[in-house]
Order: sequence, then structure tokens, then C-alpha cells
Amino acid sequence: MHAASASSPSTRPALSEALTTLTAEMLEVDAVIAKRLSSDVALINQIAGYIVHAGGKRMRPKLVLLFANALGYDKPGRFELAAVVEFIHTATLLHDDVVDESSLRRGKKTANALFGNAASVLVGDFLYSRAFQMMVSVNRMRVLDVLAEATNVIAEGEVLQLMNMHDPDITVESYLRVIRYKTAKLFEASARLGAVLAEAGPEVEEACAGYGRALGTAFQLIDDVLDYEGDSAALGKNVGDDLREGKTTLPLLIAMERGTPEQKALLRHAIEHGELEKLSEIVEIVRATGALEATREAARAEANLAKDCLKLLPANQWRESLLEFAAQSVERSF
Repeated sequence: MHAASASSPSTRPALSEALTTLTAEMLEVDAVIAKRLSSDVALINQIAGYIVHAGGKRMRPKLVLLFANALGYDKPGRFELAAVVEFIHTATLLHDDVVDESSLRRGKKTANALFGNAASVLVGDFLYSRAFQMMVSVNRMRVLDVLAEATNVIAEGEVLQLMNMHDPDITVESYLRVIRYKTAKLFEASARLGAVLAEAGPEVEEACAGYGRALGTAFQLIDDVLDYEGDSAALGKNVGDDLREGKTTLPLLIAMERGTPEQKALLRHAIEHGELEKLSEIVEIVRATGALEATREAARAEANLAKDCLKLLPANQWRESLLEFAAQSVERSF
């Protein structure tokens, strides 16, 4: 079977078995998270617990497990590293929400809205430092190398995004660079870690990393679509948040390219000032210009790149799960 094709009926029982196993393994990861979150400082427990258990998709830890299993690694170290990437991700969310002044995430109030900015930033720092303690416990220099580089690149991505705020003239390349740094890098690192644990060769490791990078890019592209396509209840965040924060995402860039001079002027003004007064009109322009479907197509292209990266992996139910993972990432509505 070609690695990029959809799951055939003959592979579905094995795929179902793999997903059942993955669900059980994620309970092991949850146990590590609960144990490692523990602190003598009550507020740390309260805030970290609040955001970690706020109902995220846990895609990054799942990637660690999926690639480790696909390459035959079944030791407990994979649960520890899956928890590490979730801690790093959670720390970035805490910091993100402070920078973006967000009030809603995953259908709940953000930590900064409940506990204040200072506490959120400091607990984010705690999660970063706890993650590095856990990395050291694995006693693999390559693991430290991968995750230290990832956290550094993510920080660069945050600063790049800050520089691009309220700028309607950024290029698609600049926008994609922020995605690769800020979002896709941890997907890439998570997938790479599975290969590192399994001691896969350089070519296979790079293929795993390529899958993660493309999947992370596709995932963020769909997030950017949903900011104009969904509703707050389904998304768990406020529709139009990206615009309010001055983020020039691909749907807006495409809409400005395709729109009339009047539409382009309206979009530019909204980006520059973070205005939501004409949100319904802006959403209509983005939809009417075909910008949402064009962005979905860009996400599908990234998902296909991810699938192509799996050709070097053994043909087993875990590879099938990764194919399914890529397909689902671009057809979601929340």
C-alpha cells in the first residue's frame, strides 16, 4: 500500500486496535503529568492543573507515542517525553494568552483572565523548567538537543509574531515562517523524539520530523480558517480573536489579494487597528473571496506532504494511524 493513500477496509481493524492502544497509553501520560505537576506552591498546582486539564487535543504527546510505536520502541521513557512536550506546549499557551490578552481558550476562561498575568507567566516558567528537569531524567543528550532547540525556535516565533502584529503588508512567506517556528516546531520535535527513542537512522528521523513539521503547519492553517468560519461555542475561543489581536493570517492575506480596492481598504484598517466593529462584514469578505477554501487547500497540501514523509516507516497499524491523523487534521471544525 502506498503510504499516502487512505486506509483500506482491510487495515481498519488494525487501525482501531492501534487507536485503542493509544488511548490506553495516553492514560499513562496523564499519570506522568499528574505526578510531575506536583509542587509545594499551591498556586502553581492550581494554575498548571487548570490549563493542563482544560481539554486540549494532546496532539504533540500523541505524536511521540505514535512514532515510537511505529518504530518499535515500547519502553516507559516514551510516556515521560510525551508529558514533557505537553508541558512545553502548556507553557507556551500560558505565555501566549498573556501576550495576546486572550480571555477564552477551549471554551473556558484563560488562566490570565482568572489568575492574572503575573501568575500565568511565572507558572509558564515553572512548566518550562519542570520539562527540562524531566528531559534530564531520560539521560539522552540527543533528547536535550532536540527539545532545547525547539523551545528556542518557539521563542523566536513568538517574537516574530509580535513584530508582525497589525501589519497588513507582511508576506505569505513571513506568515508561514511564524507558523513553522511558533506552532510546527513542537510538532516536529515531538515526531522526531519518537525516532530518537527508537534510535532510528538519520534519514528516518528526518522523515519523522518532516511529518511533524507539515502536520503542525496544516493544523495552524486550519486554526486560522476557523477563526472566521466557526462559532465561539464550537471553537472554544472568541471568533475574530486573531483580527482583534492584529494577526495577519493567510485568510486575510488572500482576501486582500483578491478583494476589491474598497474591501482591501476595510481589511487593512481592521488589521492596523484590531477593530471588530465590522467583523460580520470582514467575515463575509473573507468568505466571498474564497480565502477560506484556499487556506484549507494549503492545509491539505501540507497534510499530503506529511503523508509522503511516512514512506520510510514500516508498514504497520501505527503508520496507518499517522496517515489518519494527517487526514483528520485538515477536515476538523474545531
